[in-house]
Amino acid sequence: MFNYKLFVVGVAVGTLCLTSVMAQADSHYSKIVKTEPETSSSTTTSTTSTSSSPHANLTWQGPGTCLACHTDKAKEVHASAHYQWQGAAPYMVNGAAQQGKLKTAMNSYCINIMGNWNGCGACHVGLGAQPNPTTNPTQTDLQNIDCLICHQKDYKRVKVNGVFVPDTANMTITMDQAVQTVHKPVRANCIQCHAKGGGGDNYKRGDMAVAHANTTDKVFDYHMSTSGKNLTCQQCHTTKNHRIAGRGSDLRETDLDVKVTCTNCHSSKASLTTGHSSTDISHHVSRVACQTCHIPVFAKNAADTTATEATEIYRTWVTPEWNATLNRWEPTITKANNVKPVYRFWNGYSWGYSLYDVATMNPATGNYPTSYPIGAINDANSKLYPFKYKTAEAPYDVTRGTLIALATNVYFSTGKYTDATLQGLINMGYSTADQYRAVKTETWQLITHEVPPKSYALQCSACHTSSATQMNLKSMGYVLKADSRTVCSQCHGYKDPTKISYTSLHSKHVASKKYDCSKCHNFSRPERGLKM
Repeated sequence: MFNYKLFVVGVAVGTLCLTSVMAQADSHYSKIVKTEPETSSSTTTSTTSTSSSPHANLTWQGPGTCLACHTDKAKEVHASAHYQWQGAAPYMVNGAAQQGKLKTAMNSYCINIMGNWNGCGACHVGLGAQPNPTTNPTQTDLQNIDCLICHQKDYKRVKVNGVFVPDTANMTITMDQAVQTVHKPVRANCIQCHAKGGGGDNYKRGDMAVAHANTTDKVFDYHMSTSGKNLTCQQCHTTKNHRIAGRGSDLRETDLDVKVTCTNCHSSKASLTTGHSSTDISHHVSRVACQTCHIPVFAKNAADTTATEATEIYRTWVTPEWNATLNRWEPTITKANNVKPVYRFWNGYSWGYSLYDVATMNPATGNYPTSYPIGAINDANSKLYPFKYKTAEAPYDVTRGTLIALATNVYFSTGKYTDATLQGLINMGYSTADQYRAVKTETWQLITHEVPPKSYALQCSACHTSSATQMNLKSMGYVLKADSRTVCSQCHGYKDPTKISYTSLHSKHVASKKYDCSKCHNFSRPERGLKM
């Protein structure tokens, strides 16, 4: 039986030893690191320690096993986005200077965590208590950090009376072995939370599934498959002082302001002339992100799993359905495999809807955005990126013009949309007499994982022909600046463009005559050095 008093005593000793002991073993761990690829041993159970390990003689004494040695590392974790769930938001074009899902962020999944920390906190790197957003954490604050969740792939935990404790009944190693064999995070550590956002495997991100931990399928993901590059997450998402680089378009805070780009590794591909198999392809690099051509579809099924890696594309809270696996009510969810991305220009900045904001309808779709990327065809810092486009039916306060943070804890336990909405109004400090109705929300989310081998990259005809099926370039601004007769008359008599192939037309005007795009279009590409 779990002894809560003994647990509290153990916590009082401290909690974050694991991470910092590791740091002492590797004096450069607190610097930006690019770890070695995982080997086969890193994806199997490790239960033995060696005399050379600084942890060889450790025994599990509760969470204080760690903090007793590594208070400095605990403070690093406490200040990070993984613990605070909020932080500085320099790449958000609206909202407060500090943003994050702990308080401000709203999305098209579980809307907001208000009223349901108990459920949402299951993936928090703490032991149950909400983070204290102080820059001078107390011993009690630091005692809430659970380092094993990131630094021991065989560790499991369960919540007892609001506090996470080791779930040894479902572990393959003892807790003594767990602390003796701590390690830098491997894919399985990261994936256990990041793959399950939104309520299930790959529901939320669309390109990040449980299968990424150990799949052998290179077509599913060449970078992370064990038969492909077998990369660790940190090889792209570099770390420093427990802060991690990288953010999708819908993530509010920036934990470590270091750009995560494909050309960090593939530097030769950044050339506008020689990076790819032809100059025509290389010319795309300045305005088209690598992911756009190299991820034709996402939410693929891994060949070596029995589960589906389908992603959620729509949910409605209005209609509940019983989930026997999770033993709770859930919104009715629509999922899909092999989803074709939607494409938008993005310059790295984002707009996000925050709790209590007045909601504004997107006139192009009739939906209410919760997040979208900022960018434009003529923005020199923008590139064309692939996104997952996700919608949901959620409550909207007609009286105040705001989205309602529906109380998911009420919904999951009762399946009653009305009760959950009314409780959401109460949680927000609003009146239950407010009028409300259901509206559709929308979210754009960057797609950057699930890159298959290069032979799967899009071919030119997928985008650049009248019968192109991958994207509609005209809808993104790739149109003539006037009717074709007017444009042609700038230089010569009218020539029907429908009777000339795109390749021939483009080659003659750009490759041969060196005309800038603005000669015929409403956008320019000055980096090409063409004639204006």
